[in-house]
Amino acid sequence: MAEQYTLSVLEGKIGYRFKDRHLLKQALTHSSYTNEKRLTKLDCNERLEFLGDAVLETVSSEFLYLTYPRLSEGEMTKLRASIVCEPTLAFCTREIGLGSFLLLGKGEDATGGRFRDSIVSDALEALIGAVFLDGGFTNAKEFILRFVLDDIEHKKLFFDSKTILQEMVQGYYKEPVTYELTGSEGPDHAKTFRVRVLVGDKQLGDGEGRTKKQAEQHAAYRAILRLKKETE
Repeated sequence: MAEQYTLSVLEGKIGYRFKDRHLLKQALTHSSYTNEKRLTKLDCNERLEFLGDAVLETVSSEFLYLTYPRLSEGEMTKLRASIVCEPTLAFCTREIGLGSFLLLGKGEDATGGRFRDSIVSDALEALIGAVFLDGGFTNAKEFILRFVLDDIEHKKLFFDSKTILQEMVQGYYKEPVTYELTGSEGPDHAKTFRVRVLVGDKQLGDGEGRTKKQAEQHAAYRAILRLKKETE
């Protein structure tokens, strides 16, 4: 009963009802869970992830081709890579809180697996694969457009945030960009790091993440948004 309720909650968040609930459950099943429960390798979400990755690439390629008619093949390839990469896909899962619905082994769960970019991004691709099998290409495309390809300009900024910030700062300041760790909390296997980004003594933004690199990326992203607002 509890499991069915959980699946229903996720279906409500994504706006899609599965005809075959088994596909949804499989999309949420990490290999650590199947290993722990002594299930077969085919019961985890890796095959669905393989399929979802292909669907995502097709939909994102069409979207970029139609949305950016002046981009060259190389530019579209680079932009697509930034959209379907692990950190950006993990960023996309936050809206639906996908990590909280995953079936993980006890060890993986205890070490922060629900917040690990590699796990949640793979689960998102598996979910795309599950929607594709259950409801066809149109439903999968609608899901991708809503949760991955929405607000694409901000997602481009997020992916390249440290590089973009560096370029922006060179145009406004003489001092270099630096990142400073301001704190961390949690056990060693599941820490959350807090970082601030500075130009000289001026703080431009702060961020947090499960790794220092992730926290720096978030801080840079917030700094970019601040600088853009100040120069509008």
